[in-house]
Amino acid sequence: MRDLRTLRIVLEDLDREIVRLLCRDGRMSYTDLGRATGLSVSAVHQRVRRLEQRGVITAYAAIVDAAEIGLPLTAFVSIKPIDPSQPDDAPERLRDLTAIEACHSVAGEESYLLKVRVGTPGDLESLLQQIRAAANVSTRTMVVLSTPYEARPPAI
Repeated sequence: MRDLRTLRIVLEDLDREIVRLLCRDGRMSYTDLGRATGLSVSAVHQRVRRLEQRGVITAYAAIVDAAEIGLPLTAFVSIKPIDPSQPDDAPERLRDLTAIEACHSVAGEESYLLKVRVGTPGDLESLLQQIRAAANVSTRTMVVLSTPYEARPPAI
């Protein structure tokens, strides 16, 4: 029985290694994944498919340089409801504002923290007005001056 537990840990470690490799390079081929893990191409393919089916791997995406596509200004906007007795539906109300890259529910004075990317300070001002109007919230904004690192793979 002990050998089975050890084998199970090895299998879990192999899955973790596959996920770690794909986080670094989502376009890594099954052949290269097999070389890196010591598995056959078909075994890697099955494991990746199972990881996708289990929801461990949820998507593959390109990471772009925001400044190169005309969105050099990043800011974090915390929001809190003006009337706390109203329904907590800010994420739904803000869903169509495409400048909002991420929305996180947070503990503390504010209810949500939004990561936004826009082209200019004027665009940020306009977005803040849209956020306030759409969700009936007050905002507090922090403009990012530089980003030493971002989109790091999880510590698996």
